[in-house]
Amino acid sequence: MTKHTRIGKTDLFVNPIGLGTNAVGGHNLFPNLDEEAGRELVRTGLAHGINFLDTAYVYGLGRSEEIIGEVVKESGNRSEIVIASKAAHKLIGNEMVLDNSPAFLKQAVEESLRKLQTDYIDLFYIHFPDQDTPKDEAVGALKQLKDEGKIRAIGVSNFSIDQLKEANKDGYVDVYQGEYNLLSRGAEREIFPYVTDQQISFVPFYPLASGLLTGKYSRETNINEKNRKRPQFKEGVFEQNLQKIEQVRKIASEKGAEIAQVILAWYLYRPCIDVIIPGAKRADQVLHNLKTLQIQLTTEEIQEIDRIFPS
Repeated sequence: MTKHTRIGKTDLFVNPIGLGTNAVGGHNLFPNLDEEAGRELVRTGLAHGINFLDTAYVYGLGRSEEIIGEVVKESGNRSEIVIASKAAHKLIGNEMVLDNSPAFLKQAVEESLRKLQTDYIDLFYIHFPDQDTPKDEAVGALKQLKDEGKIRAIGVSNFSIDQLKEANKDGYVDVYQGEYNLLSRGAEREIFPYVTDQQISFVPFYPLASGLLTGKYSRETNINEKNRKRPQFKEGVFEQNLQKIEQVRKIASEKGAEIAQVILAWYLYRPCIDVIIPGAKRADQVLHNLKTLQIQLTTEEIQEIDRIFPS
């Protein structure tokens, strides 16, 4: 039985390995997605002890939420499952705009409840900041929904440190989700100290840097156009990153583990990180990610990985 961890100051207790579900119904993000494969990977996760599912409206414009709602309902286990969803994107004609207004967020939560076929959402995030809404007002709307029992915890995602401080003016923010991985450690400068001080839990996205930190790439790998635009895949930088990843391979080999499992384990040693949500496209990847829980890193190994990837 996996020991559950508490997310920050919330009353949510989860397996430290959750599941990011942008490839479950996220047809707008991934070409040729198979919805049955998406259902299967959620079922596999639930069957093997994952109880934290992270979705969002923008993953398939609600389709991810619908599929997760179906699978959770068929499991008959809603009270044991912690669901996170997010909103901020609004489709106007063919244009996607960001909206953090209280009216929009309240409507978005109602729509998510309907799609997820549930009467409460465990954790609801403002997915991206908009230009106009004062962030404490936006969070205030989520606090009203929390008081009504429609959501259990409040999150913000992709906010700058100043936006986060404004959002948390009244101390209502429970969780912050932002980009963080060994190749992109900027959050350590300002966000980590603030969330640690405020008992806000930090949930990293892109923990495996779009697959680069899994060790599956080599100099010969053909990099697709989308990844080439990411800083860690730029020519010259990519080759340096491969050398760093090879150094982690030695640690992984000694443990009979995969590079990704060692790196995911390293994140869980960061004091402000309680849970990680690696994505998956196939059920077997979910099981590989879960093996992270068997990895024990020594203080020396933690420091060595820190040294290989200086912040």
